[in-house]
Amino acid sequence: QGSMFNTWKAMWVVLLEDGIEFYKRKADNSPKGMIPLKGSSINSPCQDFGKRMFVFKLTVAKQQDHFFQAAYLEERDAWVRDIKKAIRCLDGGQRFARKSTRKSIRLPETINLSALYLSMKDPEKGIKELKLEKDKKVFNYCFTGTSVIDWLVSSNSIRNRKEGLMLASSLLSEGYLQPAGDTSKAAAEGLSDTPFLDLVDAYYYFPDSGFFCEGNSSDDDVVLKEEFRGMVVKQGCLLKQGHRRKNWKVRKFVLRDDPAYLHYYDPAGGEEPLGAIHLRGCVVTAVEDMPDSKKYDVDNILFEIITANDIHYYLQAASSAERTEWIKAIQTVSRTGK
Repeated sequence: QGSMFNTWKAMWVVLLEDGIEFYKRKADNSPKGMIPLKGSSINSPCQDFGKRMFVFKLTVAKQQDHFFQAAYLEERDAWVRDIKKAIRCLDGGQRFARKSTRKSIRLPETINLSALYLSMKDPEKGIKELKLEKDKKVFNYCFTGTSVIDWLVSSNSIRNRKEGLMLASSLLSEGYLQPAGDTSKAAAEGLSDTPFLDLVDAYYYFPDSGFFCEGNSSDDDVVLKEEFRGMVVKQGCLLKQGHRRKNWKVRKFVLRDDPAYLHYYDPAGGEEPLGAIHLRGCVVTAVEDMPDSKKYDVDNILFEIITANDIHYYLQAASSAERTEWIKAIQTVSRTGK
């Protein structure tokens, strides 16, 4: 939210050495605008908005305020830290450039991380999601760091395990993999030689995979068993378009008050969820015109969920009123859930 947009809008934001560019979508070639950083100041945490968490304020030299809301606390603090560094460098006449993950670990330009991620999640040929135990905790729908490197080797994506560490670290940094447990989380936070660990006791999971941990854990993003079966806020059947495959399927959705996950099930029955959409930091909006959709492109009943990892889900309600109910319920849970 800022001088150009009076309402809150989801934007793709890029930090440069002298300013912040923002785009309507990640794939756009030209930015919607640019905020110069020279002479700017930053305020975090910002308490101007009581109902919004993880907000920080950037005040430019012309005394214009720009407000940003991150998906979670660590993300907000990382943005504030890097923006402050960029401002200090500008004021001191130094050069600041935060290199991309690809360049910093020297990945070949031919590697497509998004395509690789989809291959890793392939139900038949991808990495197998398991139930693993460590320190009296049970981690569901996850896998070891060693299994990731093994898969990269067997799929001919890398030449050796050292290259595998670089590639897996990039997948981790870009949000295609998430750390599960204290060992992998500590490495991801910079407490190890590499962000990703080629170890059998370092656990990882795919975002929105339905991952949850049974037992007490220090992880912020795990779904505890008792919370997983918490109070139901809303449930019902919706048509869902998969983010990997563009086919539509009827799924039973269950939205609980805490944590912020929307689990979906086979409507024919079954206690175990087929997957989950992580709602913390998500954006949910009504969709009036959906590209590349024919059969199910019906006015006033489609809505879209964009997760904090920029994964898009399209859902179709039975009526306009039902769509509004789902959007309001998801917005509430995304703000209050973990």
